[in-house]
Amino acid sequence: MFRLYTLLLLVLLCAPAHAQYADPNYPKPISGYGSDGPHPVATVSFPNLNFLGRNIEVYYPADATGRVPTIFYSHAFGGNVSSNISGVLEFAARKGYAIVFVPYQTTGVTVADRYTNLLQGFRRAARRYPTIIDTTRVGFLGHSFGGGASFGNGLRCFLDNGWGQNGRFIYSLAPWYVYNLTPTELASFPGNTRLLVEIFNDDDTNDHRMAIDAFRNVNIPAAEKDFLMLRSDTLANHTYLADHVVPNTAAAFDALDYYAYYRLLDALCDYTFNGSLAGKNVALGHGSTAQVTMPAGLKPLISSSNPLVRWSQSKYLFPCNDAQNPRIQFCSSIVSATLPGHGAPALEIYPNPAATALTISGAPANQPVRVFNVLGSLVLTAPDARRQLAVAALPAGLYYLEVGSQRMPFQRE
Repeated sequence: MFRLYTLLLLVLLCAPAHAQYADPNYPKPISGYGSDGPHPVATVSFPNLNFLGRNIEVYYPADATGRVPTIFYSHAFGGNVSSNISGVLEFAARKGYAIVFVPYQTTGVTVADRYTNLLQGFRRAARRYPTIIDTTRVGFLGHSFGGGASFGNGLRCFLDNGWGQNGRFIYSLAPWYVYNLTPTELASFPGNTRLLVEIFNDDDTNDHRMAIDAFRNVNIPAAEKDFLMLRSDTLANHTYLADHVVPNTAAAFDALDYYAYYRLLDALCDYTFNGSLAGKNVALGHGSTAQVTMPAGLKPLISSSNPLVRWSQSKYLFPCNDAQNPRIQFCSSIVSATLPGHGAPALEIYPNPAATALTISGAPANQPVRVFNVLGSLVLTAPDARRQLAVAALPAGLYYLEVGSQRMPFQRE
């Protein structure tokens, strides 16, 4: 854990405390999901009894006339100052939601202590501000250490406190190891739980296997969960880096923050709390155009209902098979999509769903591509996978594209 502390401490010390939107290519969204909401932001705070000297903070819409749906945020390791993620805290409040920030210690305590600190802080906030926080509609949002903690702490609040009867979700970004959650408990989430897991392709801190493990083994129905990957890109000399600290407001905002994070959170809240099917199509769209499309010129998100790992465990600072992972026994069951050669990128297909053509990348030269329908019948072939594949002639439905030993599902819309 000290390795991650050193890494994040350097990131936080070298960055400005209050970032501004600084994207030379794309403005913020001005309408729809991801655009700033109309509500003025208010904050309240109170002492954190588990972390003396640091306050628990609640951001909420200042013009609220009653209780509002509430997001409980678990920060990354070392990120125990709210200004590090002020962007998402203010964004949520402007959209009409409360969001609770609980700082926990970086050193001198155990993982269990940090989980307890978060959990007790969330519960104290709910008791202290019952006129603001609506515990019948809740979401647990977290990044890195907090992304892993959101599963166990979310379940405790769902089951022990009865939170979320009218809507509940977990949104986990680049999660670290998942503690305080047995296999039985991972299969015990209430039926109305929604889940969105998001990883970053150039993250070399947390092994993607942890995210895949939790996503695959949770009992949430496939229709109510989705798994997304964000990729780096470069446009007009500006680098959009999809690494471990994408949602870290201590660095300048750019399109990745708004289009690949805030937009999805906005839609997930709308679906979970208001039943919006448009929100579901964006947050849990399983590759829908509305979900994966980024601003013109940026690579689309990749959605998968059966995510595969793309890199060897040696790439990561915290590999899945590290002894401190309480779910280490599940690492070996996660299938690799890595092509031959150390660190080679995996097969990618997009857009998904596709109307006329699929773009295929990550495949070596002279590899034929085959497409099968759901009955296993071969319906399409091409001699070289490094190209666009025309699919307009296929009837609408689910298919499987195969290159060598790799097989990926796609939908013809």
